[in-house]
Amino acid sequence: MNKRTSAAPIQFFEELKQRRRDLVKSFGPAVLVTLIGFLIALYFVEPPPSSQLVVAAGPRNGNYYATTREYAEIFEQNGVELVSLETVGSIENYKLLLNDPQVNLAIVQAGTVPDLPGVEKLESLASLYREPLWVIHHSDVEIRDLSDLQGKRIAIGEMDSGTHVLSEMLLNENGVVNGEAETQFLFQGRGQLQQMILDREIDAGFLVMSAESQLVREILLEPKIEVMDFQRGQAYSRRFPFLKAVTLEQGVVDLQLNLPNERINLIAPVANLVATPELHDAYIPLLIESAIQIHDGGNLVSAPSEMPALDGVEFDVNPIARHYFQHGPSFLQKFFGLWIASIIDRAKIMFVPLIVLLIPLVKLAPPVYRWQIRSRIYRWYALLRGIDQSVRGTESTERAQLLQNLLDIEKELGDINVPLSYMEEFYNLRLHIDLLKRRLSESETGDESTSMSED
Repeated sequence: MNKRTSAAPIQFFEELKQRRRDLVKSFGPAVLVTLIGFLIALYFVEPPPSSQLVVAAGPRNGNYYATTREYAEIFEQNGVELVSLETVGSIENYKLLLNDPQVNLAIVQAGTVPDLPGVEKLESLASLYREPLWVIHHSDVEIRDLSDLQGKRIAIGEMDSGTHVLSEMLLNENGVVNGEAETQFLFQGRGQLQQMILDREIDAGFLVMSAESQLVREILLEPKIEVMDFQRGQAYSRRFPFLKAVTLEQGVVDLQLNLPNERINLIAPVANLVATPELHDAYIPLLIESAIQIHDGGNLVSAPSEMPALDGVEFDVNPIARHYFQHGPSFLQKFFGLWIASIIDRAKIMFVPLIVLLIPLVKLAPPVYRWQIRSRIYRWYALLRGIDQSVRGTESTERAQLLQNLLDIEKELGDINVPLSYMEEFYNLRLHIDLLKRRLSESETGDESTSMSED
């Protein structure tokens, strides 16, 4: 009784194992083919992002460079090294984007797009923040408007810098042209600008710089240097959409020292984040997230949550960047991080074609498997048919050999592993073998009876 009871569970688990093996044999090849197809297709999808990203920034003592270093800290938390490339300024950044395959990202000053081949293919990711344009001059020189700079020695920034492009454009718009009426444009950077004004080597200088910078603080503290007030700031912003009239309120830089000591009207170009089409899509949400974390609080000339935004961009907006600003970070990026989100994002575009491939394979697998299992059984019927056709008209010795063949077949069948779902065909084969064995036995008995009657 105990033996029967213990045998039932064993038989049950053996049957479960057999069914599991049947499922693996039925659907395993289809899944394997689909997986191989998936891996082949994945090879042709956009490769995974690199662990290093190079960004063309600007002068090491400038705000663009400092901004990229703040971004680098956030990128490092996501396993990516953000390399800040020191440059002269925006024009050099554009040249690097267009000519250096290692540089796919840059911060550039709005209004400085150069006339270079391929520049129209660049994409805007975001406008980051506004940096005011400062026109500084010696306090002995009265300058109320840019037109007053006619006949003066003016430092307009280094060649290939955004300051140079913007200041030259604004001066020309006001009729101040290099070489006319003793006007001199000097390509002088910010380094010695303050001292050159104090030494009367130049009459005025242009700077594009954050109001929070140390240099601006030093300029406001220097009694012999004044900052020109852009009284027509609104007019500039209407004529040039990349400029905005901003106000530096009295005392906003330093309340204790009352810097500045009066309200100053300024115009401010926006700093734009620009990329080539080759920039990996996985970086874009992380870049915008970094920009929001760092710039969303505003600054001395921008209100909180005003920047970053898509206002003031000069190229077609990258679709992923636009989606981020409209809907926020994707579910994958929010919960899985850069690398896992990138893998899933690259793989998901393959799901539909792979499902289309998997469905017919799954449908084809059971018939193929049934044919494979039944072929193990049906191939023996070829031997049985030959034996059956040989039964009649054979001698007794030949029938003995045929009977031995049947016994050999029966023995070999004992070593064949047939799934339980196909046992009906298996036992039908054994019944047919028994049928032939009886026929051979009856034929041999009949021969013996005939032989006895003749005697």
